[in-house]
Amino acid sequence: MPDEKTRIVLLCTDSPSSRIMYHGLSSHVDIAAVIIENPVSLMHFVRRRIKKLGLMATAGQLLFIACNKLMARFSARRIAELISVYELNDAPLPENLSIRVRTVNGSETIGLLREFKPDAVVINGTRLLSKEVLDAVEAPFINTHMGMTPRYRGVHGGYWALANKDRENCGVTVHLVDTGIDTGGVLYQDTIEIDDNDNFNTYPIHQIAKAIPLMKTALDDVRAHSIRIAPGVSPSRLWHHPTLFGYIRNRILLAVK
Repeated sequence: MPDEKTRIVLLCTDSPSSRIMYHGLSSHVDIAAVIIENPVSLMHFVRRRIKKLGLMATAGQLLFIACNKLMARFSARRIAELISVYELNDAPLPENLSIRVRTVNGSETIGLLREFKPDAVVINGTRLLSKEVLDAVEAPFINTHMGMTPRYRGVHGGYWALANKDRENCGVTVHLVDTGIDTGGVLYQDTIEIDDNDNFNTYPIHQIAKAIPLMKTALDDVRAHSIRIAPGVSPSRLWHHPTLFGYIRNRILLAVK
C-alpha cells in the first residue's frame, strides 16, 4: 500500500498567496483544516510601527502602501499571466475546511490544533506565533518567507534584494517557525527569475510558485522524519515596508520596480 500522506493544518490569512499555497498542496498532502485569522487592524499596525520605527518612517510607509494599492491595479494583467504560466490556482479556500478565528494566538487556535493533531502546521501570512501556540502540538510549524533568510527577514525580501543589487539572493525560503521574526531554521531556498514586466506586486507570484515544491519536499521530510536544517544566507537583517520616498528613489536610481 502507498504511504499515507502527511497530515497538515494550514494556518493562514485569506490572501492570494494562502489560496495558491492551499491548492498547490491539496493533492500532495492531507489537509485536515484551514484556520484563517482575521486581518490585523490598521490602527494596531500603525501603533506598532510608530513604536518601532518612529512617526516619520511610519508615515512614509503608509504613503507607499496607499500608492501601491493603485500600482497593484496596473499589475493585475501580469499577475494573471504568471498564474497561468506557473499553473497556479488562486480559487477561494474551501468553506468545508475553513475555520475563522480572531487571532492565531488565541485559545481557540490552540484547541483546534490539539483536536486535529497534524503532522505539521503550514503557516502563510499570519502574525508572529506565540510560544503557547508553537507548544500546542508536537509538530513542526513551517512557513514560506518571501525572501532569503536570514539576510532578508521581515517583509518584501525579493524587492529588498533587488534594491541592494543582490539579485543572486532574490528568492524564497521555507523554514521552521520559532517566536522570532523569520529566525527559524532554514529547510529549503530557491531564487526567482524576473524580467522588465515584473514589479513589487508580481515578485511574490514568482516566489510562491517556487515555494510550493519546496514546501512539498519539506512536508515529505516531516513524514519521513528526516528534517534537516540548512545554513541560509547571511548576514541576518530585518527589513520593513519601503517608504514612498525610498521606493521612488530606488525606482529612479536603480530601476527597481
